[in-house]
Amino acid sequence: MIKVQKLRKEFGPKVAVNSLSFEVERGEVLGFLGPNGAGKSTSMRMITGFIPPTDGKVFVGGFDMIENPIPAKRLIGYLPENAPSYNDMTVHGFLSFCAEIRGLRGEDLKKAVHRVVEMCFLENVLYQSIDTLSKGYRHRTCLAQSIIHDPEVLILDEPTDGLDPNQKHEVRQLIKRMGEKKAIIFSTHILEEVEAVCSRAMIIDRGEIVANGTPDELKAKADRAGVVTLIVGGVAGSVVMEKLGQVAAARKSAVVKEESSRVVIRIYPKTQCINGELAHQISDLATREKWRVEELHTEEGRLDEFFRSITLPDTKSEETK
Repeated sequence: MIKVQKLRKEFGPKVAVNSLSFEVERGEVLGFLGPNGAGKSTSMRMITGFIPPTDGKVFVGGFDMIENPIPAKRLIGYLPENAPSYNDMTVHGFLSFCAEIRGLRGEDLKKAVHRVVEMCFLENVLYQSIDTLSKGYRHRTCLAQSIIHDPEVLILDEPTDGLDPNQKHEVRQLIKRMGEKKAIIFSTHILEEVEAVCSRAMIIDRGEIVANGTPDELKAKADRAGVVTLIVGGVAGSVVMEKLGQVAAARKSAVVKEESSRVVIRIYPKTQCINGELAHQISDLATREKWRVEELHTEEGRLDEFFRSITLPDTKSEETK
């Protein structure tokens, strides 16, 4: 549904987006991640045809956004950053206006407005003027206009910005449901949203793609992914460390904390170690040595940890500290 080929955008001497290429299929929710100034919003503006690229191509539903923009834009619902609206209009009036722009008339228009009001929980403010709305309701009104025509493609820039925790949950669930039938790109700084909603995540830094994969795949690349924490009571740390040297799946071990009654040790897996193998070997060792194990668990890896490691190249990994 979305095909981006070598997309580039220059603002004078500054290269905001550099040779971006990716695809998004129907039924896929792509999380667009990156630090401020990475090029996320600029990329979204080019994909929607809001600004032209310096170079490269965008196809939406098979239509070239530059050569054939009208049919391409008909397929898109767009929630831009700081989405504009008409403050003197009521929510109902604004949504009716947006539906009419999208070519809806009569009963179809009424049904479309009713549908998005329910989806975005706007019943309580339907006849309020937009300038009286809270930031959260204003943002939901702008989200409603982006889906008024039931588009096949959704481009959402920070769709939960300004919402309270309950509203964030509602919008995430809405995006997840719509993502079953639509192709969706949305940018966010909230990494838990990516894990909750996205089928795939892409990290952009300095205008280039630096990581692309499912949330689980990206988490597995974090420094702490697969690391085993072992807490043993009644045994000296030096004794435990010596025995851990016999564990085939362990690359190295380090004492994190040692007290008179217990020791906390972190064990790093070898690259080729498959899921759970290191923990199993350590558990077998503890059983043979009759250690009093107080805790044994494997780190899954965290998305925020991987995000920092890949967008802050000078940051030392946890492993090398």
